[in-house]
Amino acid sequence: MEFNIDVFTDYLAKYGVITIFIVVFLEYLNLPGFPAGVIMPLSGIWIYQGGINFFFAYSVSILAGLCGSWVLYLIGFYGGSLVITKYTNRFPKHKERIEKVIHSIERKGYLGVFIGKLIPVARTLVSLPAGALRLNFYKYTMASGFGIAIWNFVFIGAGYLFGQPVINFLS
Repeated sequence: MEFNIDVFTDYLAKYGVITIFIVVFLEYLNLPGFPAGVIMPLSGIWIYQGGINFFFAYSVSILAGLCGSWVLYLIGFYGGSLVITKYTNRFPKHKERIEKVIHSIERKGYLGVFIGKLIPVARTLVSLPAGALRLNFYKYTMASGFGIAIWNFVFIGAGYLFGQPVINFLS
């Protein structure tokens, strides 16, 4: 699936924050075609234009990120190493990255989850091994939530901050 900025912008205009929730949720499920580096700043620009309150949209993005992360955590929790093996067979490029994430979580625990949520690619992969390692769900949620909050704030905030110069440039 290829990401199309015009389509995303149209959906934002038509459906508002629901679009942000769905796209961020899907992005945190590690689905290809949903690049956070494009989606979240574009959301920030849209928020700047007056479509919605920044903190409301930001909060929705955190909730969406947590929901996507919870799905992968639960898949890892109930599917364990079998799911990780099938995943790495299907996406062999991710095998080395997942192994690094597993070792990081084993060494650093919940701090590894938090740090993993701040690293591109690893941030969406960390949930599957965290579930497979059967980390405490509530502590996992706290570590993930803090990481997601920082990541989303930086990207949505950048779009919001640079929204006026971009809009003026395009005008």
